[in-house]
Formats: sequence, structure tokens, C-alpha cells
Amino acid sequence: MEEMLTIGAFARACRLSPKALRLYDELDLLRPAHVDPETGYRRYAPAQLEHARLVAWLRRIGMPLARIREVCALDRREAAAEIRAYWAGVEAETTVRRDLAAFLIDQLTTTSREDTTMLHLRHSAHSDRGLVRPANQDTAYAGTRLLAVADGYGPEGGPASSAAVAALRRLETTDLPAGNVLNLLEEALREAAHGMTQDAGTTLTALLWTGSRLALVHIGDSRAYLLRDGGLFRITHDHTVVQSLIDEGRLTPEEATAHPQRALLLKALSATAAGPADLRLQDAAAGDRYLLCSDGLSTVVPDARIRDVLTAAPDPDAAVRSLIAAANEAGGPDNVSCVVADVGETAA
Repeated sequence: MEEMLTIGAFARACRLSPKALRLYDELDLLRPAHVDPETGYRRYAPAQLEHARLVAWLRRIGMPLARIREVCALDRREAAAEIRAYWAGVEAETTVRRDLAAFLIDQLTTTSREDTTMLHLRHSAHSDRGLVRPANQDTAYAGTRLLAVADGYGPEGGPASSAAVAALRRLETTDLPAGNVLNLLEEALREAAHGMTQDAGTTLTALLWTGSRLALVHIGDSRAYLLRDGGLFRITHDHTVVQSLIDEGRLTPEEATAHPQRALLLKALSATAAGPADLRLQDAAAGDRYLLCSDGLSTVVPDARIRDVLTAAPDPDAAVRSLIAAANEAGGPDNVSCVVADVGETAA
């Protein structure tokens, strides 16, 4: 009978920490060969080292635990094919992130120019109850200068989302000096939060048109996307528990989709927590197409599908209706709201 290895010796041999070994035992990914019934001390067989090293290598390349379990159950040829397919997906995602990084660098280093043309917006907005929820607590709005999506929650979630958008709509008739527009947005948020009840709140993602730039205000997990030169870029950051775990490297995007707390917000607009919201100016260019949406779209329709719909739609109204249809085709588990706006040129 081969000699058993202690958890410490086994950890050193397979380059996994004892903490990781305990976790993989709990997840039924790598069970010890023997567990002392009195002390609970784990021991491993030398023959388990190859399996443990495979787990360690797959984790090192970022593969989610659920997928590692599937790979370890395959024979060598099938496992190799599965790893090859996984890595192809990683490379595709890396390409998208590289393009986003290039876009952000360009945004931060390009000096705003004095255009010889004027820009204008052509837009459409629609909100749908979805197929499951008994009522619609979303608000979607597109006006002469304001684009906004809000997703309310709580017993008074509908009025909360409406109040948030209404507070911003007042700015459509206000002279907007470039240096003061973000302060005006922040004041509007405080005003909206002041009128809400204690048991309700809302997310809010909005763009306010200043004539050549867009002022962005964002809080919660509604989103804003930009389609530019064929690439789709998310220009907001979710204020959720799951996103914070991804940012800290404790969760992969694949694992996040099945996380039990994926809908838990870290920030929202409410009477007790009015911010801080994300506020910044966004340069606009002719040919840009913007999408604002509630999480009723983004949680069920992948970004790749959103990009395809936005690229194919001939105008904002067609894009909005196609995106809402895609969310409902995916089950429509939540209210879904979309605003799509195209930036066009007008001769000065």
C-alpha cells in the first residue's frame, strides 16, 4: 500500500495551497484519499498528484471551477479539445478588452477640436414589462438633450425611477455651461433622492447633450454602451457586489453569471444613499451610436449579441425594438428598457 501524503506535503508537491485543497474538497473537485474521522485531517495518495496538478494549471489560466470539473472528467484527448476551446474564448475576450483600452487611451489623449460641423442626436426609447414581472418599475426617456434609463426597486420602485428621470429632465431647458454641467447633474440627483420614500430606490444611467459633448451620470447596474467604428464599448462600470469581486480578481466574468449575489447593488439612488455617482464628460463623434439599458437586457443578452443588433439596425427605433425582443426571447425575466441614440452631423 502506497504511503499517504499529508495535506501540507501534497500541497507543496502539486503547487496548490492547503486552503485551495480544502475548497476543492468541499466542491467535490479534488477529494482526499482519506479523512481521519476524529481529527478531520486530510491525507492524499501520490497517485492523485497528476489530477491535482491539472487542476492547479487550469486554475492558473483562469478557468472557472465549474468548467475545471467538466475537463477533469474527460479523457486526455477530449480534455485537450476543451482547453483549446476555452483558450480561444479567452483570446477573443482579450481582443475586445484591448480594443476598449485603445479607445480609452484615445479618449484621454485626444484634444477636443473646434469642429466646422455641428452634431445632433437622433434617438428612440422604450420600456417593456418583460414576461415575468407583474409590473414595470423601469423608466426610459429620450428627449431633446437628455437620454436616461432608471430601474426602480422596492414597493415604490416605479415612482423612484420616474422621479430620478424627472429631476434630470428639468436640465433640458437649462443653459448648460461646460464647466458646470456635472455639478448640475449632481444637484439634480440629490433633489431626486430627497423626494423618495425610505423603502425604494433606483439605478440611473443618463447622458445629457451639451451640443458637442455628452455629460454622463451613472449609479447602479444599468449600463451605457458606445458603438464606434464597429466596436462595442461599455462606458459605465456596474456598482454591484459581483463586479467588485471581479475587479479584485476573486471572481471571473464566467463565474459571475451564476453568482447568487449577482443582482446585489453596492450603490443606488435612494433617500438613504444618494451616491456618489459616476460623473464625467464624454466626447461625441459623428457616427457614434449610444445604448442605455437596464439590467433586464444586459443580464440575459450577451454583449456580442447586443453589438450585432446595434450594428444591423438601420435606425435607433429599430435597434430599441430588436434589443427588447432579444431580451424577451431569452425569457424576459425582468423589466427591460433601452434608449438608443445616433450622433449625426449638421453643417454649421
